[in-house]
Amino acid sequence: MRLLTHNFLKSNVKGTENGYPLNIEVTTINCEESPLDKLFLLNLLPKVNYPALRTAVQQISQHCVPPLPEIPEQLDVSDKESNQNLDHETLKNLHRVLFDVYLIEGWLVCPDTGRKFPVKEGIPNMILHEDEI
Repeated sequence: MRLLTHNFLKSNVKGTENGYPLNIEVTTINCEESPLDKLFLLNLLPKVNYPALRTAVQQISQHCVPPLPEIPEQLDVSDKESNQNLDHETLKNLHRVLFDVYLIEGWLVCPDTGRKFPVKEGIPNMILHEDEI
């Protein structure tokens, strides 16, 4: 599961008021480099919750070899026009954390209820138990 996917997942357990962003507990992670697709990244950035992405990067960074690059502490990615002015290094780093990091095995944890959703072979299982619906 890429961090891009993680950015869009939330817990829908009954009674959950704040099920986003899910915390990440890493068992196995894979980091592979891929070429930067600038146009695709620029079109995608306005859909990304940047604070949630920063939190995810902080939670998994110690598990990545080679280490994850630094991304800006604060960044307003909602404006397509200002995204056009991002420097190449920042775009490259954002691409790396969104597309090149894969959670293979681990858990996604609801910040509100503590419910753990397993990630196996890179696939998050967000199916709720009958009593959680």
